[in-house]
Amino acid sequence: MIKNIVITGTSRGIGYELVALFTNVGHNVLALSRNEVPISGLNISNCQCMPCDITNDDDLKKVSDFLKNDWKRVDVLINNSGYLVNKPFEKLKREDFQEAYDVNVFGAAAMTQTVLPFMKKDGHVVNISSMGGVQGSAKFPGLAAYSSSKGALITLTEVLAEEYKETGPAFNVLALGAVQTEMLEEAFPGYKAPLTAKEMGKYIMDFALKGNQFYNGKVLQVSNSTP
Repeated sequence: MIKNIVITGTSRGIGYELVALFTNVGHNVLALSRNEVPISGLNISNCQCMPCDITNDDDLKKVSDFLKNDWKRVDVLINNSGYLVNKPFEKLKREDFQEAYDVNVFGAAAMTQTVLPFMKKDGHVVNISSMGGVQGSAKFPGLAAYSSSKGALITLTEVLAEEYKETGPAFNVLALGAVQTEMLEEAFPGYKAPLTAKEMGKYIMDFALKGNQFYNGKVLQVSNSTP
């Protein structure tokens, strides 16, 4: 069955790979990112590209209008957008925390509110978090704003799964370990991750399509390192 998939943060990294993976197997994708150029340049017939800042209400309204007029139904929402700042704690400004939470928490919540009216009981919302947001996992200096916001996204997912457990959709969150992306390179120059963005994208795609049959309200740690 062909599904309608909404993905945020598609201009690079995992989000970019997800667009190709889903469309290659025939699903319809609405690709959302502040910079639509990388995806729109691919000219994929079953992909709609839309410039969208998930922290901007006007942009969210455009997404809602498109879904109402063109799709009517959304099967999967992947909240993949992320904002990372790497600074020593004493140098972090209020604005650094605000931007991290605006994208990683408030933006994800607002996008979910935008898409929910178009989702049925068998729909699946997949939030992309980080191992840095998981209680008891290894933490890294400089990531106070990023990791704490990703921890908030995990809790938000658990709460929404409970709130919508009778009506659907299902809500799950993937806490990713290190993946070789532009964001990782910016945060940790020179670090080589064990997984490529495409490899992680394949896992996320499979989970987004089937994971709601087995999980709801769960945080899955997708990392081959410990703790």
